[in-house]
Amino acid sequence: MRCPFCKANNDKVIDSRESTDAVMIRRRRECVGCGRRFTTRERIDEMDMPLRVIKRDDTRQSFERRKILSGMISACQKRAISMQDLEEITQRIEEKLLDGPEREVSSRVIGNMVMKELKKLDKVAYVRFASVYKNFESPEDFAEIAGEVIADSKEKPAKSKRTAKASADARGASGADAAESVAP
Repeated sequence: MRCPFCKANNDKVIDSRESTDAVMIRRRRECVGCGRRFTTRERIDEMDMPLRVIKRDDTRQSFERRKILSGMISACQKRAISMQDLEEITQRIEEKLLDGPEREVSSRVIGNMVMKELKKLDKVAYVRFASVYKNFESPEDFAEIAGEVIADSKEKPAKSKRTAKASADARGASGADAAESVAP
């Protein structure tokens, strides 16, 4: 297996586990070249019954995980989100879909799964994805979803990265230095 970090083709398997339904094997690997670890998942290709997506216009297409990933990459541009996080989300969504009993899934179901994951990961990426997915046509559409996000964040108060950094900078500096570290 080729290392995703250094591209060396020399690794060792550290841990292997079967999924609960024995359809997939998860292997934790370590690259002999760079020493970094990564996870691979092996499954039997279901050629007899591939997963199909029912589009909004009722046409059917083969499921392609890269479409989920590319949509999230677009929504996360210029955000501090790693490619690994997006890959993991894509993997979780794909596994849920493949583990389900249905071989045909609505694009609406997939979109909602992506939005749920992005909402947990990054609120701005969530709003961006929602704007395309829900086909926003007016500023009011943005205001509505932004209001949702703001209401959610008030229920679960969490410091933003900027606020936390500014607070830490202010604590570490004294007097005039503290005012300068918070000022733009």
